[in-house]
Amino acid sequence: MKIAMDRVWVGNLLRTCADRFILPRFQEVRSSRKPDGSIVTSADIDSQNFLREMLAARYPEIPLLGEEMSGAEQVKLLAESDVLWCLDPLDGTSNFAAGVPVFGISLALLSGGRAVLAWVYDPVRGELFFAEQGRGAVVEEMALAPRVAPALGDCVGVVDYKRLSRDLALRMIDERPFHSQRNFGASVLEWCWLAAGRYHFYLHGAQQLWDMAAGELVLREAGGTVTDLAGQPLGVGSLKPQSVLATLDPDLHRAWRAWLDGRC
Repeated sequence: MKIAMDRVWVGNLLRTCADRFILPRFQEVRSSRKPDGSIVTSADIDSQNFLREMLAARYPEIPLLGEEMSGAEQVKLLAESDVLWCLDPLDGTSNFAAGVPVFGISLALLSGGRAVLAWVYDPVRGELFFAEQGRGAVVEEMALAPRVAPALGDCVGVVDYKRLSRDLALRMIDERPFHSQRNFGASVLEWCWLAAGRYHFYLHGAQQLWDMAAGELVLREAGGTVTDLAGQPLGVGSLKPQSVLATLDPDLHRAWRAWLDGRC
């Protein structure tokens, strides 16, 4: 399917969505729990409904898979659609509900199980990240590029300890191969902030499709290196949770692989 995509229109749509449904409710919205224990708010639901309606009006041939759909709907869409949108209407919902100003909207166009276009919008900082397969990545039209990182022992990165295996988490705490770590609680922004060179590496134990689809493309198109924690390529078109090891510097990625394999 060949699609003439207006990337500026899509980016502006995410900005409009944030202005209407997300920012006005920040620190005031009530949250509830989904069956898996994660938090959902009316901002998540209204954001997804608005974006699905607007995208369907502009691109009626492309179905949308959203985080707030049922698992059965998501499985059906992936099985039946070679081209589809993948949306996280509000990532970092726990931050949003608690008043922490770190959350974002993520939208990817998947084709043949891979992201080919990606938008990630940070409403608090007003930053829009965009990537196109084979054509690079930008933040607010400024090109993103690889960066040389220091040695692993001097690096600062993002590590989500909660989703790592207990054995790996304890090993990292006991041995700590890096200088320092952070966890911002919004996967879609963590991918993009790494792509922008704001820290050196990213480790996560279990990401969903909508957590990674757009951000993974932004990082790859910025020149980053991405695998799972076992060193295997990510299967972006899968609903199975996947671990993440990502860097902007391939030498740093190799150093992490050596440490994870117990060779250093």
